[in-house]
Amino acid sequence: MYCGDTVQVEILPPIYIYHWKNKKDYKNYRRTVYNLKKVYPYAQTAKNKMQELEARYKDANSNREKKTIVKQLEKELFAEFEAPLRNLTVSQGRMLIKLIDRETGQTSYSVLKEFKGSFKAVFWQGVARLFGNNLKKQYDKHGEDKILEELVLMCEDGTFDALYYSMFAK
Repeated sequence: MYCGDTVQVEILPPIYIYHWKNKKDYKNYRRTVYNLKKVYPYAQTAKNKMQELEARYKDANSNREKKTIVKQLEKELFAEFEAPLRNLTVSQGRMLIKLIDRETGQTSYSVLKEFKGSFKAVFWQGVARLFGNNLKKQYDKHGEDKILEELVLMCEDGTFDALYYSMFAK
């Protein structure tokens, strides 16, 4: 109560104000928001699958058993994610590679090398380079990927959806 009267208190969600130098920067930001919305769930899934694989991998006694575990998980992943991942654009693929590094703490190349071997890691790195990607590229949250890091943190805080819908509302 304030001076004998009731005062209503509301806690408002934070608002984000951005200033872009030109229209191109704004369009790039919108594209980043759109791509993140599409790709981030796959990065989170990759993190969960990596944790599951590492737990099962540690329990394996022989190399044969480890290979069987990796092949089984690979089949599951292909069955579940092959079609949607094939429909990603090149820029979404680049973003996914960076986000996998962020979520797992390992580059995509090192994950491939650890579980599939050096030869396959080098092969897929070559394929990625043909399409302008680099599986060895690390996530740089203070440099090149600063805006992406802000958006990921907004996703984790639960404020991303409000931003996404306000930008793309018709």
